[in-house]
Amino acid sequence: MEFFNPHFFVLTLALVGVVIIIAALLSGLIDRSDLPQIGVFLALGAMLGPAGLGLLDITLESPILRIVATLSLVLVLFTDAVGLSIAEVRRHGALAFRVLGPGTLLSAGLIALAGWLMLGLPFACAAILGAALVSTDPVMLRGLLRRPGLPGPVRLALRLESGLNDAVLLPVVLLAMPFLGHGGFPSQTEWARLGLDLFLLGPGAGIAVGLLAIAALEMTRRKTGVRRDYESLYSLGVAFAAFAAAEAVHGSGFLAAFAAGITIAALDVELCDCFLEYGETTAEMTLLFTFVLFGSSLIWSGFTVLSWPVFFFAVIVVSIRPIAFFVSLAGTRLDFRSRLLIAWFGPRGLSSLLLILLPVFAAVPGTEPLFFICCLIVLLSVALHGGSLMLVRRDGATVAAPEMAVTAAASVPTESSSSSISRKNENQQAELITIPEMREIQQSGAPNLVLDVRSDRNFADSNLRAVGALRIPSDRAVERLAELDVPRQTWLFVFCA
Repeated sequence: MEFFNPHFFVLTLALVGVVIIIAALLSGLIDRSDLPQIGVFLALGAMLGPAGLGLLDITLESPILRIVATLSLVLVLFTDAVGLSIAEVRRHGALAFRVLGPGTLLSAGLIALAGWLMLGLPFACAAILGAALVSTDPVMLRGLLRRPGLPGPVRLALRLESGLNDAVLLPVVLLAMPFLGHGGFPSQTEWARLGLDLFLLGPGAGIAVGLLAIAALEMTRRKTGVRRDYESLYSLGVAFAAFAAAEAVHGSGFLAAFAAGITIAALDVELCDCFLEYGETTAEMTLLFTFVLFGSSLIWSGFTVLSWPVFFFAVIVVSIRPIAFFVSLAGTRLDFRSRLLIAWFGPRGLSSLLLILLPVFAAVPGTEPLFFICCLIVLLSVALHGGSLMLVRRDGATVAAPEMAVTAAASVPTESSSSSISRKNENQQAELITIPEMREIQQSGAPNLVLDVRSDRNFADSNLRAVGALRIPSDRAVERLAELDVPRQTWLFVFCA
């Protein structure tokens, strides 16, 4: 097999290394310049492909594409699910319903209808294409969600949508696939088998693995402890174990991966931030690597199906989401600009390609042309949505002023939480301190600032607030402090419970 060819194996390892190195070195430049990250890695793939250096020639039959695409979809589903705050979903249930129900499903239905009418697709094919093209790209959305200039309600709506929409769209793809089989309409036996897969085997295996994984982690923490670096790897083990367990009982491993993640999120366990961050970072690296593979030749094959009907269909696909989401968000308290941002930023990318590849890899008749149509629309979305990121301001009116970022809760951290507060002194040395020690420094009149740097998940799930604390993300604390022009001799008290 191609994948086990020694030369190809070495080339694959080299490619993985190049992707990681380039992603790291260009991360700051891409963040500041507003270049679409996906576009950079598609260009890298094109440079390595047949039209460039000729080092890569990936086709739909390439084993490496099947392996990497499978890993990518597993990681996307798991990290989206495990990163959800169930408490946040409950508090904003109406908003979650609007973006997933009238928003996501209405968009998928309208795109399917357009594909059926304009391209003459069988309705099952149109349904698969509609579901795939509504799925939002996690890489472009993460870049958007990290921007400080994004209004809070917009960030919340897009985060809820990106975390939940694949769980709604994946079953649509799986349900439509049997209609395109050689037998036409599924038999009662096939319906029973599909129902068993969708509602029992896949989710059941994922829930079981999630419960066992958290029980084992909690027990080991109490008895011997778990090193932070290994706890970060634990998330990957849970995702892959859930996928394998479901496939072993002939269920859907992808549904199992999502079910395992949502089980962990629902248990409300106190996870190390590294559990989530490492999984998200690894998933992002896998997605970027997959974009390099697609960029070598496959994604550009979308231009081979370009015709006037396909062109107008692509324009309609891009236009449908704003219409559907403006309808779904009607009557909310969101201002026009927030609704416009939510409606517009539905970038299509790797999630769309991965969903459309499921029937292609399963050799479902008539689905291969859907992949090429999807490629064309993904390229259009990368140009439109990726390019429009620069229109979201990083500062100015959309960023809260320093005094507005200070929490005003009535409670302060208690003595029991003193181990979760550290300070940074003039020598930039961090140390744990008690509440009385912090108050002593504050009463001395020395310049000081309390920072709440908890992860979004921990912040949202906790009622604990520090009076006067500045809420900033831990991954951009230095940048935020520079923006606020905080004097260098200021004592920094970091609250990270």
